Amino acid sequence: MNKIIALFFLVMFVIGTDTFLISPLIPTLQSRFGVPTETAGWMIGAYTLGSAVFALIAGPLSDGWDRKKVLLSGLACFAVSTCLCGFASDFWTMILFRFLAGVSAAFTAPQVWAAIPTLLPPAKIGKALGFAYAGLAVSQALGVPIGSLLATGNWSLPFWAIGLFSLVLAVAVYFAVPGMKPRVQQGAKPSIFKRYVPLLTSGKARGTFLAYFFVHLGGSAAFAFLGKWMTDRFGLTIDEAGYVIIFLGLGNLLGSICSSYVIKALSQLQTMAAGMLIVIAAYVALPHVSSVSIVKGAYFFIFAILGILFPLMVGLLNSLNPVIRGTISSLATSTMNAATTLGAWMAGMLYAAFNGYSAVGIFTGICLACSLLVFISSGVLSTQAEKAESKAEPVA
Repeated sequence: MNKIIALFFLVMFVIGTDTFLISPLIPTLQSRFGVPTETAGWMIGAYTLGSAVFALIAGPLSDGWDRKKVLLSGLACFAVSTCLCGFASDFWTMILFRFLAGVSAAFTAPQVWAAIPTLLPPAKIGKALGFAYAGLAVSQALGVPIGSLLATGNWSLPFWAIGLFSLVLAVAVYFAVPGMKPRVQQGAKPSIFKRYVPLLTSGKARGTFLAYFFVHLGGSAAFAFLGKWMTDRFGLTIDEAGYVIIFLGLGNLLGSICSSYVIKALSQLQTMAAGMLIVIAAYVALPHVSSVSIVKGAYFFIFAILGILFPLMVGLLNSLNPVIRGTISSLATSTMNAATTLGAWMAGMLYAAFNGYSAVGIFTGICLACSLLVFISSGVLSTQAEKAESKAEPVA
């Protein structure tokens, strides 16, 4: 079972690396393809758009299929489409291949979260979910900087490396992961979209997902053009910008480890309010710092706090309806990627219109403030929700 957990960690690692990789490469790809700043963000947005749209279908649909086959197919398609990104000859072919990679990721990642409760005994589920989630944090800390280092030789190398490694993982999944056939009664044809009805008709659920959307909208806008800002402001190369991102991942990893301890020491409302307010102030001030060292420290601090807050947010989402956590996970993935798509586009527009990162920082601060207000007004941070969350298992 430890081999399967390690394998799932690596699957989330490659998906996370591919998701975040474009940010430090934007200046190079923008110059190579000759696209303006306000359009360059779509090289991130195309991936997240594909993932956002198809996650709504992939999660519930795969409940009726053998999860191993879905995971294998998604991972293989992810490997091929990511490799093709390295052969992109112009902006629009890159957009197409990034979109296909996002679609493939939408079929791959949900199978990891759904397979863990299926394959592992209850006592190991929580630990395994946390270990798989750590793959995303480690992808920021190590995967993206490694990709940036490879890109100094050739911008295509990171895409080829991720694609080939994903193929290796697909082979490992074929031999190590057992089949997971669905348990559906003969003749039953469950509706995919009816599973979303309990969430769409609940005011608390709508508010919680809206707050989750705002936090990713602001965060993705700030992250999308971090590489370009550091290049413009401090004259960093691709690999130097990648090294800065190490501090984001390390902060995120530290925060996620400490999250449960912080929430126990404070209430959910206190943790959410204090964390959001601190991050808002940091994002607004960040564009005005004078050295790369301060940027590293600031982003380590910001992502340590976000690492504390995100497990709390995911727990709040799971507490909405424990019976349909798989559907909640799919909708949360789609919400996150839709916000990332819009955030990358908005960041490009703001960066170009106001000639810098300050407007992006203010936009991020406004989005996080809206998220905090909606979280509070939705009622999900009430005492009843807090008790439910304390029993819920975190699912990404």
